[in-house]
Amino acid sequence: MLTELASQGKTVFVSSHLMSEIAQTATRLIVIGRTADRGHQRGGVHRSAAPARCVRSSDQPGLAALLRSPDVTVTVADDGALLVSGLAAERIGAIAADAGIAVAELSTEQTSLEDAFVDLTKDAVEYRAAAFEEEK
Repeated sequence: MLTELASQGKTVFVSSHLMSEIAQTATRLIVIGRTADRGHQRGGVHRSAAPARCVRSSDQPGLAALLRSPDVTVTVADDGALLVSGLAAERIGAIAADAGIAVAELSTEQTSLEDAFVDLTKDAVEYRAAAFEEEK
């Protein structure tokens, strides 16, 4: 019903905490207290939690140094894998090959809209309950 109304050119506002349902129907998303996306929700919101590339190679520190740039974020997961956002898997493989670094694993992980929502709103909490110790 919502998409049918929207296809008729009508603006539909929905308030929901069910991000998986919103991901299937919304074309624009506003998070209270912060505009998450001024365009299509597949753009801005998903950029905040862009697909990560899970990389395992023969030289993790060397590959991490090669991949890092102002537009590319490289972090090391608890299990030692490199989590890379902002760079296509094909490009990661090419950079590793050019440097003679053997890649043992290269996979794409899509972040859910719920994860993107939590990431966008994590610093926007206006009220926090006092810790138990503080209440005593």
